[in-house]
Amino acid sequence: QVQLVESGGGLVQPGGSLRLSCAASGNILSPINVLGWYRQAPGKERELVADIFSDDTARYSDSVKGRFTISRDNAKHTVALEMISLKPEDTAVYYCAAQQNAMDYWGKGTLVTVSL
Repeated sequence: QVQLVESGGGLVQPGGSLRLSCAASGNILSPINVLGWYRQAPGKERELVADIFSDDTARYSDSVKGRFTISRDNAKHTVALEMISLKPEDTAVYYCAAQQNAMDYWGKGTLVTVSL
């Protein structure tokens, strides 16, 4: 079992920046295979924002590419998402996710609100 805890969400103005962090704990087989960030806006399906493999290979949704940066620290078992130039459409609950031994784990989410 792996536990994930997100932090860093909050209220920000359009054009502003936020940094989200996620810490993994529990039965970790270091390094965790894949870490990622998903988001879910009201009335919409959960979608991938970015993910990153143990060798630091990363991918991004087209809607955030060039604005968001994902990174990980394999020694600390953490993953971060730096967000700049935030838009109202970025408003969502952001979830940390991990994949280890073909099992998926999810955090409880942190709310990011970009004011209108």
